Amino acid sequence: RLKYLQADFENYRKRMEKEIRETARWSNEKLIIDLLDVIDELELALCSGRKTEKKDALLKGVEMTLKKMYATLEHEGLRKIEAVGKPFNAELHEVVMKVPTKKYNEGVVIEEVRKGFMLGDKVVRPSMVKIAIKAGVDS
Repeated sequence: RLKYLQADFENYRKRMEKEIRETARWSNEKLIIDLLDVIDELELALCSGRKTEKKDALLKGVEMTLKKMYATLEHEGLRKIEAVGKPFNAELHEVVMKVPTKKYNEGVVIEEVRKGFMLGDKVVRPSMVKIAIKAGVDS
């Protein structure tokens, strides 16, 4: 009987250790979600800067900041959801527009409007996407 109690206690201890690790990992979720908005703004600034003829130090600084931020978030377990060219997946993608086309198969993501991200196995922000539908079908 004592061995059963010891085994039960050991299993309980392992469960608690696992819960503590998971809680620590997900405690960063709010911070990461907030940083995603900063990334969006930096990417917008880069996009605007690339359209101008002048490539200055500001643009390079924004690029370096964005790379560092992505590296930091990836170190914390964040990863981008690959969307373009993949079949639509309601768990990973949010449709913002359906585009009639003959170029792509129906239901395939043809453009990513906003990047989506996962923290471990959890979707923290779905990708906003445009998907293909058969040409001639109303969107």
